[in-house]
Amino acid sequence: MTKYARFVSLVCAGLFAGFLTSVLVLELSLRGFDSTVYTQVRLVELDSLDKLAVATLLPALIATAVLAYRTHRTTTRWPTVAALALLVLVLGLTLIVNLPINSDQLHWDAQSPPSNWTDVRDRWQIAHAVRTVAAVLAFVVLALAAPSPRARRSTSPNTSTRRDRLRA
Repeated sequence: MTKYARFVSLVCAGLFAGFLTSVLVLELSLRGFDSTVYTQVRLVELDSLDKLAVATLLPALIATAVLAYRTHRTTTRWPTVAALALLVLVLGLTLIVNLPINSDQLHWDAQSPPSNWTDVRDRWQIAHAVRTVAAVLAFVVLALAAPSPRARRSTSPNTSTRRDRLRA
């Protein structure tokens, strides 16, 4: 079970981080365009990209939570818990900032966006940049922890002394 949770966690977190990075690049490219172009592209993004986000973030969260539980006695527990915390941060930012803005933007008219469209765009992009960094960090932490799950050693001095004598 741990092996499968690690695989799903890594694959889904990696896909999600890559997806967010791609959207960030697109969004930063849009900064050079006017309100009409920005709104048209956002409406296209909002058509289906939320489905891809859900399809990659939710399995990543669930698998990472399972992995954190399953690795409680290994050296990878804390990196896994850190990755889970980062993914929860991503979910929180998404629910608190990005999704409400997405919902509002669905009703924008590309020919006459609201007068504060740049303020809304900037708020969305800042939150998106933060969640992208958090998702990439979560993936990196999971990737670095993946090859080396070992049982934690006892901290008792007698145990390590006995182990050293047995090796000699």
